[in-house]
Amino acid sequence: MHDIVTEALLEKLVKKKKISASAKAVVVDEAHSTNKSMSDILVGRQYLSERDLVLFLCDEFGFTPIQLSDFRIDKDVLRLIPSQLARKLNVLPVSRNEDMLTVAMRNPTDVVLLDDLRARTNLRIKGVITPFSDLQKAIEHYYPKDKKADEETVLAKEETVEELIRIVQDSKDEHGSGQDVDLMRQAQETPVIKVANLLLLDAIKRKASDLFVEPWENHIRIRFRVDGILEEGKAPPKAMGLALVSRFKVMSQLNIAERRIPQDGRFKVKIQDREVDVRVSIIPSSFGEKVCLRILDKKAQSQSIERLGFTGRELDDLKQMATKPHGMILVTGPTGSGKTTTLYSILKYIDSPEKNITTVEDPVEYQVDGINQVNVKDHIGLTFPAALRSILRQDPDIILIGEIRDTDTMDIAIKAALTGHLVLTTLHTNDACSSVVRIVNMGIEPFLISSSILMISAQRLIRRICMACRSVYHPEKSVLEKLKLDTKKSYTFYRAQGCQKCRGTGYFGRTVITEILTLRPEIKELIIKRVIGDELKQAARKFGMTTLRESAVAKVVAGETTADEIYRVTTGDQDLESDLVSP
Repeated sequence: MHDIVTEALLEKLVKKKKISASAKAVVVDEAHSTNKSMSDILVGRQYLSERDLVLFLCDEFGFTPIQLSDFRIDKDVLRLIPSQLARKLNVLPVSRNEDMLTVAMRNPTDVVLLDDLRARTNLRIKGVITPFSDLQKAIEHYYPKDKKADEETVLAKEETVEELIRIVQDSKDEHGSGQDVDLMRQAQETPVIKVANLLLLDAIKRKASDLFVEPWENHIRIRFRVDGILEEGKAPPKAMGLALVSRFKVMSQLNIAERRIPQDGRFKVKIQDREVDVRVSIIPSSFGEKVCLRILDKKAQSQSIERLGFTGRELDDLKQMATKPHGMILVTGPTGSGKTTTLYSILKYIDSPEKNITTVEDPVEYQVDGINQVNVKDHIGLTFPAALRSILRQDPDIILIGEIRDTDTMDIAIKAALTGHLVLTTLHTNDACSSVVRIVNMGIEPFLISSSILMISAQRLIRRICMACRSVYHPEKSVLEKLKLDTKKSYTFYRAQGCQKCRGTGYFGRTVITEILTLRPEIKELIIKRVIGDELKQAARKFGMTTLRESAVAKVVAGETTADEIYRVTTGDQDLESDLVSP
């Protein structure tokens, strides 16, 4: 839900002498450091009464205030919005006049909420404002808890995506080619809203990390990224393309008229009391705008570090380095390899009220209580280096940097690690040892690297085999040789089969594989001597570092994944002199 009170409105309250400037500062600071809305803070701290706040908003926006105790709401009107939905959204249908439904709510300016109610009721919605405490009492009165709960979720009705798409295909295209179409009107039509919502619901049910809406010359392509692999989805007709893109723009408060440049936004959806953040990226392509919805499930992010899949030794190394008072921990890997999740899990492990933790990210993916998070905004000069310089003046104990992209950011991060701060960050490299080469190429002196960096972890995500349908086999000698396993031993491997639980893929969920380079004295000496990546890797392995391929092989031997996943995700260690792996 969007809060109706903004910093701009707080400033107007100050100018009208409704609150003091110091009260405004307290409200802004508390809102930024917690998940509370500015409205709740204003009323909770008794800077303003609920009724005074409502009257101010009515003057500001031209709303009509209502007194719910003066109404006797008809049962037929109440049935238009189910009990569970009314409770979740904090809305109450008050009256109906032909195709217009008047609904009491906290924020009648919330376009997404109004659109959802319009889609649910097939009526035009007129939002009216009332004190929140009165609204809650009225909801409790008209929707008693002892009644049978409505089984509908916020996003879904009984229709499926396929049924809605068929309805749209069967209907005549009244809007022509879409060049002179009122896109805002289309984006608010019931079929478009339902298809957008159900595509999102489908993605969340599949546990997808991304939903792609891709325009082509004669059709639209819908794809979901599930466990790192793209899956095709049922696509709406081409005629719906512009309206569907516009719908996602409306939900993320982007400019629907701008189709020439990329746009980025975000919104939240709620499913059965579970909140999911959705990050939106839209770019123009040859046949229209391509939409990528990155689904950021807070439930997945909040996992403890023990549940990510690190082995005993890897986990011990991570925990040991995370408890150091200063230095840098680097997590490397390609986009989508779980780097941010690993870093936040480390933060969760070391977080305590005594520690001042600040992050700087582009964008902030997961919003976490108790952690100060800064969103980079290059267009106004809030770059990674600028944000870091300001953060260091705030006396942080721990700093998380979303990604190091340039020399300036790396230089500041290393200096922070050398001056009493624990720095967690990511870098895009293929493996742990090549990260050292990359940092040197950025212009950082080797002695600074050896003095500041505690450890470098390269990681990938590998699919777990579905335990409900896996089948046993014994690998051939040639396979064992390729995986550098002892051919004299007998190993039990598993094949992916496919069942209803894993939707026929043979895999369910993912786990992490990693290689961890800890900068022990011998490794630091080699770095100072500017030893190249492969030599550094050979030396690190003599001190016990396992490569990504060896980490993956250990998962196969343990029955967690398949040999096919090893070949898909990792490269071989053919050039390394190594003993046979003995998991």
